[in-house]
Amino acid sequence: MRAMILAAGLGTRLRPLTNDRPKALVELAGRTLLEITLRRLRDFGISDVIVNVHHFADTVVEYLMVNDQFGMKIEISREDDLLDTGGGLKKAAHFFLEDSSGEPFILHNVDVLSSLDLGEMVKFHRAHGALATLAVRRRESARQLLFDQKLQLCGRRTAGDANEDGLAEQAEELAFSGIHVISPRIFERMHGQQAFPIIPVYLRLASEGEKILAYRDDESYWRDLGTPASLKQAAEDMERKVLKT
Repeated sequence: MRAMILAAGLGTRLRPLTNDRPKALVELAGRTLLEITLRRLRDFGISDVIVNVHHFADTVVEYLMVNDQFGMKIEISREDDLLDTGGGLKKAAHFFLEDSSGEPFILHNVDVLSSLDLGEMVKFHRAHGALATLAVRRRESARQLLFDQKLQLCGRRTAGDANEDGLAEQAEELAFSGIHVISPRIFERMHGQQAFPIIPVYLRLASEGEKILAYRDDESYWRDLGTPASLKQAAEDMERKVLKT
């Protein structure tokens, strides 16, 4: 099984920590966010990973070389211009399509810290024959995804919007956790522009009958590490053994 780590963002919310480095190399309890994510994937049994880079790209490449790629096979996808989540994934399609097995892969934000059981999530994805499975949980967020009673994506709602993208009756609002399991067949359905977010693609595919499913993950530890305050809280959680990494 393979994985992609999304690490190309500018990390503007993490300033001033990202004034001289990419967010992937910001440290939490003595380890970079990139190392933490790589080790999580390695512990799950993944050794082949592609990482997209843009902001301070060369420092990420050098960092991986100095650390002997943490014992993994890591490919770099350089983005001269930011491609957003969908565009970044599409640019890395070759990495997943060269494996003719059709195995699903994991797409993981570098600035997400989670104890989610990746194995159980992959099992769920396979058992339901999904095109994409999204880790979600009930939490406050300005952007909520809507899922029907069968856990199928059916719309989204942002702060201030009463109805967006086909709100279904009795749909449940859940916030996305930044972790996906995706079947490589998705690349056949990604068309158009180079730079684009992935969520509108999921919404379109769901409306066309593809299985874009929610994986409920309300009990595990989860934190968005996008701000200095959140990093500080995560460090305190680790010190109090709320989370082990």
